[in-house]
Amino acid sequence: MKRRHFVGFSLLFVASCSTTVNQSNRSSSNLTVSEPETLEFAVTDIQGAEELQQNYQAFRTVLGEVLEKEIELFPVDNYIAAAVALQSGQLKLALTGPSEYVIMRARTNAVPIMAITRPDYHSIIAVRANSEIKSASQLKGKTIAMWEVGATSGHLGPSKLLLEAGLNPQSDFKILMLGKKGLQALKKGEVDALGIGATRYQDLLKSDGLSESEFRLIATGQPLPNDLLVASSNLPTAVVEKMRDRLIKNQDKLIEALLVGQANAKYKGAKMMAANDTDYNMIREVYKAIGQGNVF
Repeated sequence: MKRRHFVGFSLLFVASCSTTVNQSNRSSSNLTVSEPETLEFAVTDIQGAEELQQNYQAFRTVLGEVLEKEIELFPVDNYIAAAVALQSGQLKLALTGPSEYVIMRARTNAVPIMAITRPDYHSIIAVRANSEIKSASQLKGKTIAMWEVGATSGHLGPSKLLLEAGLNPQSDFKILMLGKKGLQALKKGEVDALGIGATRYQDLLKSDGLSESEFRLIATGQPLPNDLLVASSNLPTAVVEKMRDRLIKNQDKLIEALLVGQANAKYKGAKMMAANDTDYNMIREVYKAIGQGNVF
């Protein structure tokens, strides 16, 4: 999932959110558990009510049937707005990406309910086919195109590959965040390499009318952490556990409903599974390495 305007929003987030969340109302020891009749649902990389409706109406319907709740679509401008709403209790559920999650978790203690896998979700580093660069370690002093600041597969994933190659992301190379223009910039020699998500790389080859033979992969990363469905820490633990159980049991119909949205092709072949916060430590480590450890 994408992350927009990372630096500015992160500073705003630090100023507006507290790192401590009162979770006393989530105790599973309560004899009486209050369950909300309506669950507000947001998607952190979908902007505007119309786009949210187009891509998630089918999922909303099935989610409501599975959880036996009224699901209300809750448009947000970005993951910061979603996090603030989660913390206040205005928003109960949010679908978000790995990099957004670790910041939301740090600032609001958002509760991971369910992970949603994404096939072929890993990063690659490509160079021109005729480049003398044979490995990521040879990118010291070079210029590398990436997607956007904070993007899991288009920034953090490639940065991890460079870290593993022994390079310092704060001093050993230059990064240009070029988005969709990155592959063309590589072809024209405007940059020395491109760090990007594997699926997005294939999409750009097609949309730009380019051939894989024009480029060569010098690094391929391990699978990245999964997307997540998270809950507000204001929800009682028993309610969250009940939702998790129902989601796992009905994952096939939920994934099928997700795929109705044109923006959700990335979930083709996806599965739902229990989410563990420790699975996202890789994201935290890269944030620290690139000098953004203050977001936690």
